[in-house]
Amino acid sequence: QVQLVESGGGLVQAGGSLRLSCVASGRTDRPYAMGWFRQAPGKEREFVAAISWNGGRPLYADSVKGRFTISRDNAKNTGYLQMNSLKPEDTAVYCCAADSGIAVTSLTSRYGDWGQGTQVTVSS
Repeated sequence: QVQLVESGGGLVQAGGSLRLSCVASGRTDRPYAMGWFRQAPGKEREFVAAISWNGGRPLYADSVKGRFTISRDNAKNTGYLQMNSLKPEDTAVYCCAADSGIAVTSLTSRYGDWGQGTQVTVSS
């Protein structure tokens, strides 16, 4: 099992940037893919981005492609989500998650370990 803790959320104006971090602990000796998801009030959780254990083959939701970048530093057991050109519709609680599978996926059900989330609020 992997424990995940997010940080870096906050309040930012539209067009601004934030970088979220996700620190993993526990069974980090085993390979795992990392994903970022978000959930806005009254809406279902949605996929944002995912990255494989070796950092290759990142996957993005169409809504964030070209604005968000996912990365990871396995030496630090940390994943990142760089968010640029933020829009009010990006406002949500952002959670990171770990998937022990090899293939990168956007499927929520594949991720077994989840963090508590960090709030991102984008003002217009």
